[in-house]
Amino acid sequence: MPKKKKILIIVIVSIVAIIALSVGLFFFNLRAIDKTNETVIFTINSGDSKDEIATNLKEANLIRSKYVALIYIFISGNTNIQAGNYELSRDMTTQEIITILANGDATFDERPTVRVTFKEGITLQNYMEILAENTNLSYDAIIEQINDPAYLETLIADYWFLTDEILNSDIYYGLEGYLYPETYEFYTDTTLDAAIRRMLNVTDINLSEIRAEIEASDYSVHEILTMAAIVEKEAVNDAHRASVAQVIYTRLDRGMSLGMDVTTYYGVGKDMSEPLTTVDLNDNNPYNTRVTSFIGLPVGPICNPSMSSINAVLNPSDTNYIYFFADIVTGNVYFTDNYDEFLEFQRLYG
Repeated sequence: MPKKKKILIIVIVSIVAIIALSVGLFFFNLRAIDKTNETVIFTINSGDSKDEIATNLKEANLIRSKYVALIYIFISGNTNIQAGNYELSRDMTTQEIITILANGDATFDERPTVRVTFKEGITLQNYMEILAENTNLSYDAIIEQINDPAYLETLIADYWFLTDEILNSDIYYGLEGYLYPETYEFYTDTTLDAAIRRMLNVTDINLSEIRAEIEASDYSVHEILTMAAIVEKEAVNDAHRASVAQVIYTRLDRGMSLGMDVTTYYGVGKDMSEPLTTVDLNDNNPYNTRVTSFIGLPVGPICNPSMSSINAVLNPSDTNYIYFFADIVTGNVYFTDNYDEFLEFQRLYG
């Protein structure tokens, strides 16, 4: 047999084998996750993209592959997926699940909903107050469940960015910093778990885009979010955020106290419109970096930061500042590497 013909046959066989393998993998990933009929209430909100829906199905452990699900949506023509709450189970195939979502066979799709906006920089306590005001959930019951270590452990098992660090008993609220600031649509009779997972799913989508950067950092996700929360409270634009992040890193590297008022406000539970007293500044709590003997980061985030602040922590400015003073009236932040100049900033803008 001529050499060229042999090569052609090898190429053809290889292509056929690759196609066969790809088709086999495709159909394998359409199969059900397992044989249990454990039910899961899966929520699709108005405006959710198909990518978000497929990501959330994967996170809920209802499908084997996000990408196979997306391919099946388009090749099956089931592209008109409808918002609602769906009762799904882990013994359903991807085809069955997509068909249900496209047919709009929602379990609770007639329930009234409410749109709630959580702004960046506000605390988990603020989030939960807003949630309680707009749904049937009781604020006291929310706080009790959200601080339950057993409940937090169930979330840690399902989300890569949640670790045992949030179980630290010194932390005021374990999920502080992890609930992504966004506008959400909730059923007014939602469960707390459904609401929390809805927010964590959005956090997952955003953090997954920079997961490689996070994992390449010398700091844990928890520490990155802790720094980002400080940056969120201290700065109002991207340039200032990056410089505040640089100051944090410099002070940590030099073994200096961070000395940042925003951590004191959170530690003593005061609103930032209130003045800090000497007693506040000297309060020895696990957040208060104004205590001169407090070296290192607070035990956890002091608010829920924006992606801008998270990116600033991952990409600090190339500067050598040691001090900064934030003018809460104008929003300006003044940076320096000179202590006397810092004191002058305090005199002029304090």
